[in-house]
Amino acid sequence: MIAFHTDLDNTLIYSYKHDIGPQKRNVELYQGREISYITEETYHLLQLVKNEMLIVPTTTRTLEQYQRIDLGIGPFPYALVCNGGVLLVNGVPDEAWYQDSLHLVSDSREEMNLAMELLEREPRRKFELRYIEKLFIFTKCNDPETVVNDLKTSLDTKYVDVFSNGEKVYVVPQTLNKGTAVDRLREKLKPEFVIAAGDSTFDIPMLSTADRGLVPSGFTQKYEIRSPEKNRGNDIEKNIFRCPIRKSSKNKNGVCCSRYYSYRIIPLATDSVFGM
Repeated sequence: MIAFHTDLDNTLIYSYKHDIGPQKRNVELYQGREISYITEETYHLLQLVKNEMLIVPTTTRTLEQYQRIDLGIGPFPYALVCNGGVLLVNGVPDEAWYQDSLHLVSDSREEMNLAMELLEREPRRKFELRYIEKLFIFTKCNDPETVVNDLKTSLDTKYVDVFSNGEKVYVVPQTLNKGTAVDRLREKLKPEFVIAAGDSTFDIPMLSTADRGLVPSGFTQKYEIRSPEKNRGNDIEKNIFRCPIRKSSKNKNGVCCSRYYSYRIIPLATDSVFGM
């Protein structure tokens, strides 16, 4: 079995704020509004991928946010939400997994509580403060980069990571990441090979621990990914396929494409997973 862990937002699906062309279909409704889309090509190619390997959506979205998404290709046996802290099995949260996740982040509890206190009185905060499932903190701020730098000064980054994505600000335990989640599920399901696809800083641990990673062109430069970080015996830089390629044709091989890139995934031998 090949497991394909894929991020969702800006990897497979795009918000209404992005122009992905006219050939698209809605995959998310919120308060009666269409807010996220997938291209028709991605939709058709994901069906091919699903026939060839186990697709595991792996997202920082909350359970509620994830449940709003319908890619139109049927349910997924497994999904990882809340940055990997919650495992869904046939759509139902696995309580044992969640309790293990709480145990994993227990050493960071003091720093997380301090982060909540700091953000509660943060004058640049412009959105409610959320402590998602007691796993990580999320809010929105004006001047988010400065807020992040101030938090890093006040918090012990041995236990927590702080970063921004646009106006969004996150405080996340160092032990709660997609890479840890992928390793935990690898131990549970025993796949022969693991592929990961992503586009943001949240995805770096997942891409690092996977046997092969798929990222947009410029990803390694943007996040200054260079050796010597090791990935199962290989440099992470060598383990990631950057994909500034033209759209690939549909065929019997599994193909997954995003807005700008197409990734051809050939589920044959583990030493030749990708064909470009």
